[in-house]
Amino acid sequence: MTLGFSGEVAEYYAKYRRGYSRQVLDALQAALELDTDDVVLDLGCGTGQLALPLASRVRSVIGMDPEPDMLRLAKESAARQSEQNVTWVLGSDTDVPTLGALVGKGSLAMTVIGNAIHWMDHRGLFHGLRPLCRAGGGVAVVANGTPLWLQDTDWSRALRGSLERHYGRKLEATCGTGADDRSRYAQALHEAGFEDVREMVIEQRAKLSFDQIIGGVYSAMPADELPDPDHRAAFTERVRQELGPQALFAEDVRVTILVGRVE
Repeated sequence: MTLGFSGEVAEYYAKYRRGYSRQVLDALQAALELDTDDVVLDLGCGTGQLALPLASRVRSVIGMDPEPDMLRLAKESAARQSEQNVTWVLGSDTDVPTLGALVGKGSLAMTVIGNAIHWMDHRGLFHGLRPLCRAGGGVAVVANGTPLWLQDTDWSRALRGSLERHYGRKLEATCGTGADDRSRYAQALHEAGFEDVREMVIEQRAKLSFDQIIGGVYSAMPADELPDPDHRAAFTERVRQELGPQALFAEDVRVTILVGRVE
């Protein structure tokens, strides 16, 4: 199953999606006691923003995503970085039972899900993942900041207004980053038998260019919702005018990491 994040959208994703800081990677490693003998599953890996930096910290990473174009670009990034211990697998959360039959019970030190859990049946997924976790391992659900159009800044509100006028609908989905979302995921981890369920928060600050903002927006759109190529320049310029003339836009990035462990 694909979600429409193919073609140009995947290209925007590879170029403009925010990566993960060393502080975030260190927190993931410490929370699930990762070492160089471990295997990690990055589920919904996209173009490898988490899989690739994690690869240098563990024995191997499985990057799994339902979009062939995402995996193609992830493979290209891995080749440029000479990362050879990542295996790229076409599949989604519904394919975890099949993957589990291949890797075996107790084989995964961590399944990390970065900015993708809102596309998944999280309750069924957590139940399916628990027997695959090694002792002390578990699941980490990462939200790498609030969507660009839902932040508490003037430029974000202007962006949201511009997008809502273009698409003729309210943009209210939090993409799994809201407090209610995190509470539901935490409860589901408890129900699936994970222990020591807790959330870590890492506050960061970024400066975004307009190109990073509009590229980030395009990376979050299904391919059939991208502005038509013949009108994209006009759409982009209209958004630019509405956001204002500044060269850089300040963003407070609240990275949340929800962890559940198997004892």
